[in-house]
Amino acid sequence: MNMQRFAKTSSNNISRRGFLKVAAGTSAGLVLGMNLGTSTAQAQSAGAAKLEFNAFVSISPDNQVKVLIKHLEMGQGIYTGLATCVAEEMDADWAQIVCEHAPADVEKYANLFMGMQGTGGSTGMANSYMQMREAGAAARAMLVSAAASQWGVAAADIQVANGRVSHAQHSASFGELAMAAALLPAPDTASLSLKSPADFKFIGTLAATRKDDGKADGTAIYTQDIQLPGMLSAVVAHPPRFGAKVLSFDASKALAVKGVQHVFAIESGVAVVAADYWTATKGREQLEVQWDETRSETRGSAEILKGYHELVETPGVVAESEGNAAASIAASSNVVEGVYEFPYLSHAQMEPINCVALVNGTKAEMWYGCQMPTGDQAAIAAVLGGQTNEVKINTVFAGGGFGRRANPNSDYIVEATRIAKELPGTPVKLVWSREDDMHGGYYRPAYVHKLTAALDSEGMPSALQIRVAGQSIMEGTFMASSIIDGIDASSIEGLTEMSYHVPERQVELHTTQTGIPVQWWRSVGNTHTAFSKEVFIDALARKAGQDPVAYRLALLKNNPRETAVLQLAAEKAQWGTKVLPEGWGRGVAVHSSFGSTVAEIVDVSVDGDTFKVERVVAVVDCGVAVNPDIVKAQIEGGIAYGLSAALEDEITLTEGRVDQSNFHNYRVLRMNAMPEVEVHILASTNAPSGVGEPGTPPIAPAVANALTAVTGKTFSRLPLKLA
Repeated sequence: MNMQRFAKTSSNNISRRGFLKVAAGTSAGLVLGMNLGTSTAQAQSAGAAKLEFNAFVSISPDNQVKVLIKHLEMGQGIYTGLATCVAEEMDADWAQIVCEHAPADVEKYANLFMGMQGTGGSTGMANSYMQMREAGAAARAMLVSAAASQWGVAAADIQVANGRVSHAQHSASFGELAMAAALLPAPDTASLSLKSPADFKFIGTLAATRKDDGKADGTAIYTQDIQLPGMLSAVVAHPPRFGAKVLSFDASKALAVKGVQHVFAIESGVAVVAADYWTATKGREQLEVQWDETRSETRGSAEILKGYHELVETPGVVAESEGNAAASIAASSNVVEGVYEFPYLSHAQMEPINCVALVNGTKAEMWYGCQMPTGDQAAIAAVLGGQTNEVKINTVFAGGGFGRRANPNSDYIVEATRIAKELPGTPVKLVWSREDDMHGGYYRPAYVHKLTAALDSEGMPSALQIRVAGQSIMEGTFMASSIIDGIDASSIEGLTEMSYHVPERQVELHTTQTGIPVQWWRSVGNTHTAFSKEVFIDALARKAGQDPVAYRLALLKNNPRETAVLQLAAEKAQWGTKVLPEGWGRGVAVHSSFGSTVAEIVDVSVDGDTFKVERVVAVVDCGVAVNPDIVKAQIEGGIAYGLSAALEDEITLTEGRVDQSNFHNYRVLRMNAMPEVEVHILASTNAPSGVGEPGTPPIAPAVANALTAVTGKTFSRLPLKLA
């Protein structure tokens, strides 16, 4: 890890409380609000009335530039990325930039791709790049206008650099001009002049160090760090099977534990509230609960997957069709098929689920790593019978998410609210242990795929039929409207509109029903579709007797972007020229997701029934790489996360109960299993696209293909096992 990513600057010593004291004073400085959708902007004193529209930039008289970040910082570097865009167009000194999570306010801070305030789908930089650049440019223009007025010179003759505004003998810091600038009308967005890439000082360089301060020295604030006067801690006894409900419970032994103060039923189980977490946990251990399992899920994962295997042998709902693939396959004498199986997966984020709630009637104040403020506000308000504007969310850092904190039902947020509702005026910290989340959380759905292809005389696929069976992530959520004609696109993304040229194609989907709660997991459907697609393409190349990279390049003849990424990966990895040691194999995969393309080439070593991933060469095309070091870190992290699923991870159920409970039997990737990773960024002038997730999908198929290259065995199930 490059620890410079987390290097501190001297400007970060001012506390949030200290900044608010400054902002509330008579010399409040400049606060800039912008509505980029209507090309209008307003500037007001921070001590004046509530800002209208979206506020992103404020400048205090002590020369601090605060950037409000509308996306959750959970390790992906969005604090740094969005602040980089602002600093670039302001011509600020990076040392004067500080960041803070924006409050929950959909009118000001909506994700432009979602229509709601939220972080996900690798959209943080992609949807905010121009918005934050324009916010910085507008602030710069206002500072220049203020200086021009004070100095009696033309605005066009003024220079701005490193946080200072100057002209001939005149010079002033941003802070010195902030009050004067606050009195001026903000410029119309259409009038702003943004920098040419040739003039970038921060964007695309290594000049911007990380702004999510405190992670290297332990001073960063996470939910678990929140301490409020009179705060209590809560845990919940959840049912051992999904769908079960509390029938009755005996709390006498739990209440006898010293420090346990309250025990009561809520919709999701039985809450135990105590002075601290460990006491609450001890109290929960003494609970005697009778569960009504009438409607619970009692099947094991093996039974569920067996049903999926049967389904993919039958026609499903057609999601995409070009030509008559089924007829062409039936008429072919050269047919290849593969069936692939994917288990349930836990998100296993390093910071378990937690939330602090303070409820008074219909009002609530919350503290946690909030990924979806709009949905959470609505869910909290619904529990309390109030309005969303009565719900205040204080967002702090989150220790990873991978989709878990973006729960469409706001599950643990609702749970914390229900508990705090029973204790009005008392702050309550709800904590889920690792076991709680692994036993009773939400999972990446299990899937089975069947791919069948007819090959032409040159060994290229002339027809391809794909069948997928698995649960819908969107069904039953506020996003159910995205399911069109029975097709949840997230179940098959990466298989429809495939980059490879196949004249006749048909993709079919069986959407299944189980009692197991599911939701998105890092890279969503691409977690499984990339594997079946890329492993199957390798099988076709072997059947044709062709090199896997050359075979892919031939199929990518209509896709210059994936072609360029794959070619660069092959060059950097010395594909076809580097001689590997005895017992080593090499595999490749290329996949596009979230607007970006990633190719990965993997070297593995095999020793009997064990293997090790030795090296990964990755190439990414993500448009403009705002912070190259963070882009590389995200690809590295995505590879590590995907390797966990490739090598070790799976959630299994026996008679409806989850078998895994913690990292001893859900073995996320250990440090000694992490390979050498080499990341290359393809130069691009396109707008930024996703980075947080696209590194994950190609790694498992590249490893599987490498293992096949050295062992000759076919790998069709995750996690990968030699024996």
